[in-house]
Amino acid sequence: MLLRNAGRWAWLIALFISGAVAQERVQLCAACHGADGNSTNPEVPSIAGQPKLFLENQLILYREELRRSDQMLAVVKGIRDPEIIKLAEHFSKLPAKSMEGTPAQAALVKQGRAKAKELRCGVCHLSDFSGQKQVPRLAAQRELYLDREMRAYRDGKRAGGDTIMAAALYGVSDADIKALAHFLSRFSPAAGASPAPARSATKGPSAAPK
Repeated sequence: MLLRNAGRWAWLIALFISGAVAQERVQLCAACHGADGNSTNPEVPSIAGQPKLFLENQLILYREELRRSDQMLAVVKGIRDPEIIKLAEHFSKLPAKSMEGTPAQAALVKQGRAKAKELRCGVCHLSDFSGQKQVPRLAAQRELYLDREMRAYRDGKRAGGDTIMAAALYGVSDADIKALAHFLSRFSPAAGASPAPARSATKGPSAAPK
């Protein structure tokens, strides 16, 4: 009986420690990616609502230094697979929302929508750009981050990246990448709706739909 109770307490203590460690990791992630996983820093990606498998893959790539970032390595160094699964599950369940503070520009939205259709982005990222499995959510992602990462893919500078993305973006102009990033950053993943264009100055700006 004593041995059985001792084993039970050891299991409970281990579970408590595991939960505390997981919560600490969540707080570390939130420091840069936002408390709810929606980044307030335009250079840092939002991770809320990203597919669970995608988040798991990226955390492993960072841990194994196949995708390099000093900030990320400090967080994931030594992290175990069960912790990665818990982190991915946590952030994948949080609702994504656009964090862009300026209204959508109609011309860029039109150009970006047309380019997304031409490049068939919806085939892998789905028609609402919410992502699936190992494919990331693009809808409501930070505009500056999208712009930077798409340029890196196009130029063959994206470590740990998908060759399909490099091929898809090969030869795409800076102007089209800018338009894609603008369009996608203001696309509502929940409603599957395109961003609302800015109104005229006399009527005041219109916020992009959340």
